[in-house]
Amino acid sequence: MIAGKEVKPLENSSVELTVTIPKDAAQKEYDELVTKYSKTLAVRGFRKGKVPVNVLVQKFGDSLLSEASANIIENGLKEALEDIEKKPLAYAIPELQGDPNLELGKDFKFTVTYDTFPEIEVGNFKGLEIEAPEASVSKKDEERELEALRDQNAVVVPKEQGAVEEGDIVTVDYVELDGNGEEKAGTSRQDFVFTVGSGYNLYKFDDDIVGMKNGEEKTVEKEFGDDYEYEDLRGKKVAVRTKVTAIKTKQLPELDDELAQDINEKYKTLKDLKDDVKKRLEDDLEERLRRTKLDALMDQVIESSKIALPKAMVDAELELSWDNFVAQSRLDERRVLELLRSQGRSRETLFEEWKPSSEKSIKSRLIINEIAEKEKLEATEEDVEKELARQAELRESTVDEVRELFEKNNSMEYLRRDLTDRKVFDLLLDNANVKKGPKMSYMDLVNKNQ
Repeated sequence: MIAGKEVKPLENSSVELTVTIPKDAAQKEYDELVTKYSKTLAVRGFRKGKVPVNVLVQKFGDSLLSEASANIIENGLKEALEDIEKKPLAYAIPELQGDPNLELGKDFKFTVTYDTFPEIEVGNFKGLEIEAPEASVSKKDEERELEALRDQNAVVVPKEQGAVEEGDIVTVDYVELDGNGEEKAGTSRQDFVFTVGSGYNLYKFDDDIVGMKNGEEKTVEKEFGDDYEYEDLRGKKVAVRTKVTAIKTKQLPELDDELAQDINEKYKTLKDLKDDVKKRLEDDLEERLRRTKLDALMDQVIESSKIALPKAMVDAELELSWDNFVAQSRLDERRVLELLRSQGRSRETLFEEWKPSSEKSIKSRLIINEIAEKEKLEATEEDVEKELARQAELRESTVDEVRELFEKNNSMEYLRRDLTDRKVFDLLLDNANVKKGPKMSYMDLVNKNQ
């Protein structure tokens, strides 16, 4: 059908494709369309299927030309893309340029632009020099983890006597008051529960209710800065009438064999629990140090690589991030958008904030794939079986049960890709020159990686 095509590369891995349809093929497409309508269209004064072609053309000429143009473009583009090297990305719909008009008796030419998979020129990824911090798990880290386990297994009981203290779980009623001491509509909240000191309340009145007793009521005056997290309260002074209706406190269990057994039946003694906590922290530290090194290495590889990311690829990554953001909020999209507006933000401003990290993520993914292909790195079936066995041990399950879970969730291919990625990461680390960096505590490293 097509007489010729011209491919012109554009910036950011885009392509301009111009297709020429010979006049005879264009005429044939138009004639077939006219014939079809002459047999099916009902026109006053003529029986259905008996409309003369000249009448049809006279009444619907422009519409027929427009529809024929659309058909020619669709069919011509499909044929042109069959053997073209630079095909559109699956999620990049070719965009028609201009408004090409079909003129019978003349060749028909149209132009589309679309995004393609980028060419990837990977920079140096061997012999790179990086600096990694020195860190270790201390007794203090182990004790903090054990205290967290005590807190997770605490029993919450009513506080029969005494006043509110930091760490107590309180139930309060509150309402904002206007200048005349009257309640402001829409600001009342009943039976609001939070932990004192967490700051998980609109007016941040944690410190103000410390010392209050059950049933006590008082008016709290608050003044908020221009950068306060809730836009409606920025730069304002408010009075909030607050009443404590319940006080509860946590009773922490003793750190002993019984607690260890309550946490998991695999622990027989407190020592078993402590040994496991220490091992988990050390494994986590090792993984965080590995991630720190890999981040530094990937930053260098990305910096020296050449990848012109197409807009469609970045847009798709941002859309995926948005879907995950909404899902994690556990709210519907409309409610999420409302909350963003209340903070002076929007979906678009979030996309701008996310764009640099999204571009970095895409480049990392492309580079990792390219290195794997270049170095012929691939997860074997033996690798897969070892990983399934490892996960079965972690889950206290069987290999067959873990495999079934992966297959049920269609995740086996993701597992293979992850194992291949690990081989790439091992290659980068094995070929890197890692120098000792500053000494750092375990928690400093945790906070750095967050």
